[in-house]
Amino acid sequence: MTKGLLFMSALCLPLMGATSGLETMVRTESGLVAGSGTAIRVYKGIPYAAAPVGELRWKPPQPVKPWPGVLVAKNFSPICPQSDRYNLGAQSEDCLKLNVWTPARSAGEKLPVMVWIHGGSFQVGASSQSVYDGEALAAQGVVVVTIDYRLGILGFFCHPKLSAESPNGVSGNYGLLDMVASLEWVKQNIAAFGGDPGNVTIFGESAGGAAVFLLLEIPQAKGLFHKAISESGGILPPIRLKDESAGIMPLEAQGEKLGLDISALRKLSTADVLKLAPWRNAGVGSGDRVAWLPVIDGWVLPDETLRLLRMGRFHNVPFLAGTNTDEGTLFNPPVKDLETFRTFAKRVGVPADAALELYPAANDSEAHAAAAKLGGDVQFLLGTRAVLREMAKANPKTFQYYFTRLTGIGRQLGWGVFHTSELQYVFGNLPDGYFGTEPSPLFGDLGVKADSYTDVDASLAKTMSAQWVQFARSGDPNGPGLPQWPRFNVDREAYLELGDRVVTGESLRKKHLDFLNQMLLEPRP
Repeated sequence: MTKGLLFMSALCLPLMGATSGLETMVRTESGLVAGSGTAIRVYKGIPYAAAPVGELRWKPPQPVKPWPGVLVAKNFSPICPQSDRYNLGAQSEDCLKLNVWTPARSAGEKLPVMVWIHGGSFQVGASSQSVYDGEALAAQGVVVVTIDYRLGILGFFCHPKLSAESPNGVSGNYGLLDMVASLEWVKQNIAAFGGDPGNVTIFGESAGGAAVFLLLEIPQAKGLFHKAISESGGILPPIRLKDESAGIMPLEAQGEKLGLDISALRKLSTADVLKLAPWRNAGVGSGDRVAWLPVIDGWVLPDETLRLLRMGRFHNVPFLAGTNTDEGTLFNPPVKDLETFRTFAKRVGVPADAALELYPAANDSEAHAAAAKLGGDVQFLLGTRAVLREMAKANPKTFQYYFTRLTGIGRQLGWGVFHTSELQYVFGNLPDGYFGTEPSPLFGDLGVKADSYTDVDASLAKTMSAQWVQFARSGDPNGPGLPQWPRFNVDREAYLELGDRVVTGESLRKKHLDFLNQMLLEPRP
């Protein structure tokens, strides 16, 4: 027996829906996998691409080599290498794996498929975080897939010699290509799990939400998904591979500054590679930024997000997107008084006096909260509205939400309805959250106690998860027993507020966003 594999004669294997000592088995194009569970079956750690190690480090994902026997898929795989700041588990570069939850009793049921892309600034995070458990969603009649993808310097490193190796003359964006490879795996294999490869919804939050924006425009993703949901997604800065834009050094030049050749870099240990790109604050206006991110290379990302949308160069699918009330608090903007607020506004790209009019702070003690609101609008809500506007021009099935439910943790920390607050409601996993159940290592020295939820939270989670599933099923979150959700269009920017009450609204934060749009997103020559 080899680790992770049990060798048996295929003639003795049961079909999906039957059970044995290995429980349910499914045949994928690369081999047989055995999962666990009864009403909902789960298969964890299925490879969708070859391990990106050795000479495959910093190369596009390669096909999985078929395995003999049965892959026992009962445990999550190690997560992709990253900072251990959040202590998310064991790490390995052999991490291009995915997980499947299915309620299907047999292959061929053609259930809607929902593919989740985790957040974490493209630097941290994992599909195995407990809030992303797909069982509650799958119980509503969908097949749920969660994926891991390369992060940080291992996922987005650019270098002239890497570009020279590539037949396309580019480097970087390996993490995005991993996402495409996972969707190709879904297209080829998900029918065996009872899913419909012709009805796939991608959904993600934060970096995962930004990735949804990008996948709408990645040529290689054409036809691999049919609906898209972005939660708290942002438009990334226009970082280019070879040419300077917006005062940002081209990423090839940043890679060349490391001063090591590619063969030497490929021989470094994973830990030593991570030391080349330590964790940095990803918050807008922080004066610092994460070094390795998706890059405009002319191949995977042909141009800037909004420019491609305005040219109609995107995959036209039903689209749902939204944000939370207090997106900026989690990123703790470096503002302690009115003077540093003015500096922060300048870094964001907004005149300080105008910023103080729209985000008033009467004294130093109010400056930080005002900066958090400005930062959240710039980093998340502004870009989300811009993408919604362009998508709505092409597809009437476009919807916006605004999540406003304050959790106990948000109240205790003073973060309000912070970034990631909606996750446990979407997945139906109360009381879990992005940082796990209490006690959490992240909050260990903050005195945060376990959160508390009421019937209001339970009802909201039931509603939201059902709306996400209904959208995946039909491209419209409206359905029997669900609140009426108006469509978003440019003339009437309607949205659904999801909070203490579920109510409709129009033109969310219009005054603020119109001003920021003029300052930051108006088309450049």
